[in-house]
Amino acid sequence: MTPGSNIPLSAARVTVDVAAPVRLDVSSLLLTADGKVRSDDDFIFYNQPTGPGVTYRSGGGAGPDAITVDTAAVPPDIEKIVVTASPDAQGQTFQGIEPTATIRDAADGSVLGLFTPPQLGTETALVIVEIYRRNGQWKARAVGQGYANGLAGIATDFGVTVEEPAAAPQPVVAPQPVAPPVPAAPPAPPAPGAGKINLDKGRVSLQKKQTVSLVKGGQPLLSQVQMGLGWEPAFHGKDIDLDASVIAYGPQRNAIDSCYFGKLTILGGAVKHSGDNLTGQGGGDDEVITVDLGRLPQEVTGLVFTVNSFSGQKFTEVAKAYCRLLDAATGEELVRFDLTNAEAQTGVLMAKLVRQFSGEWDMTALGDFVKARTVRNMVDPGARAL
Repeated sequence: MTPGSNIPLSAARVTVDVAAPVRLDVSSLLLTADGKVRSDDDFIFYNQPTGPGVTYRSGGGAGPDAITVDTAAVPPDIEKIVVTASPDAQGQTFQGIEPTATIRDAADGSVLGLFTPPQLGTETALVIVEIYRRNGQWKARAVGQGYANGLAGIATDFGVTVEEPAAAPQPVVAPQPVAPPVPAAPPAPPAPGAGKINLDKGRVSLQKKQTVSLVKGGQPLLSQVQMGLGWEPAFHGKDIDLDASVIAYGPQRNAIDSCYFGKLTILGGAVKHSGDNLTGQGGGDDEVITVDLGRLPQEVTGLVFTVNSFSGQKFTEVAKAYCRLLDAATGEELVRFDLTNAEAQTGVLMAKLVRQFSGEWDMTALGDFVKARTVRNMVDPGARAL
């Protein structure tokens, strides 16, 4: 889904879960025709998890929070239920941590729609989607409206009373000598995943969950890029046979095609694989996947780059695994991600490229380990990572 688009709901009970690289607080408001709540009881969140026809479910940190709407139980004077989210960490913005709302049939979990708000920056809270009634039919609309004053700003906007904590009385003290000003400390570097950067300052080294926008000089990079993936055995003399692949997805996180050692070209030649490396020995990239961003079909909105061990060797037997994005025309390294803290698994999601609503592409370092020996087993984990 794109901002402003809507879909009819084929199920009477739907669940909206909101996932992001960081913990989110998800909530919901029931609104009348004037766009306001009837009372504070129409604000559904972790401290008030149930309302008429609407329930909140916590993900407990292991999964996303979710809002379930039973449209048959929604009062007739409620025309709209908005689903909101804000980062759990105090003061954190959505820059670089774009959330994805998944609308599901609450009965069987099947996906009805997906929406990731594009081009987020200083927003600390979002109205992501809304479930609304139109001529007797229930629909879902992608919204993506941001607020800079957090969840309190959303609640106030829709008529919820937000009580500010009373200021503590200040003791009267005798005046003290004024100390000379202390120079301000330099700002701390951004935490992983805390912000999005571009290529204006040259090569970017990503940490896990950080995102870089493939924009240079204000212009999106719409040329051929190469994703080089490399690894070395953790123990000298022991070959490590890994396979690099890329999975192409559509706007509903639907898998379109996969490019790997057994299928070296996909999407009409827009994606090409260099072929299989059986040992991991030697310097440089072990396998290279070339992507012509400008030739990718419009239906392709995401690419997930993976590495698997078909022979069953675990990533604890691998040293110096990395991926790097290069300008295919010049060979210039644009982005690099070095994988650390290996786990005893047979697959890893290395990175993803996601097409934004504006047309530009973002690269996010993933570094998520899964139990999967082939690219076929990576399709579902890759979809969840988008």
